[in-house]
Amino acid sequence: MSLITLSRLCVAAIGAATAVVLTAVPAAAHTEVEADKAQALAENVTVSFHAEAESDTSGIKEVRVVLPEGIAPADVVYGEGPKGWKFSATDDGYTVKGAELKTGKSAEYSVVVRQLPDAEEVPFKTLQTYGDGHVDRWIELDENGENPAPTLKLKAAAPGAKPAGPSPSASASPSPTPEETTPAASPQAADTGKDDEGGLSAGAWTGIGAGVLVAAAAVVFAVRRRGGAEE
Repeated sequence: MSLITLSRLCVAAIGAATAVVLTAVPAAAHTEVEADKAQALAENVTVSFHAEAESDTSGIKEVRVVLPEGIAPADVVYGEGPKGWKFSATDDGYTVKGAELKTGKSAEYSVVVRQLPDAEEVPFKTLQTYGDGHVDRWIELDENGENPAPTLKLKAAAPGAKPAGPSPSASASPSPTPEETTPAASPQAADTGKDDEGGLSAGAWTGIGAGVLVAAAAVVFAVRRRGGAEE
């Protein structure tokens, strides 16, 4: 075998190894999503997530998800997850967090969505936080990107399927405050509160009393004047 041929084989081998490494990079750790009813407008759907661990020195302690358009935080409830982890809603999605998992252990959990939107696919932008503070950001909408968001592809809606109304917890009016539940007293109400059992206000009774006194004084004055005239 000539030196030139050997050199060409070495170059080809290096190129092939490089290609394998480059094609393997995008397939590294990531977050996956699946559902028991991956169909537009499906109701009460269990959506499961597999957040793959990427760190060699620390474990996952929190997963934060930004919900896609058409799914409100109030429409999502917790299903299952790592032991001791808690679910809490945020303004734009939710978090699932708890004690740091073992290094290299993936975070697997599920939520139940009241209804999926009428769409072909729904992305769930995800941020994984590790015990050492490192954050994996799976938020790119391009599935061929370096950090693609887990995206659920949906089948077309079933015939006759319709969007459900807003979640009761989301549409319910806030509880009134004590100030709101106590109506402001109007002038008429104030007058009514001063009425006695006879149905007349205190001001009316005062006027009647004054009239009686004036009449009595007039009678006394007339009697005295008459008595003086007779003498």
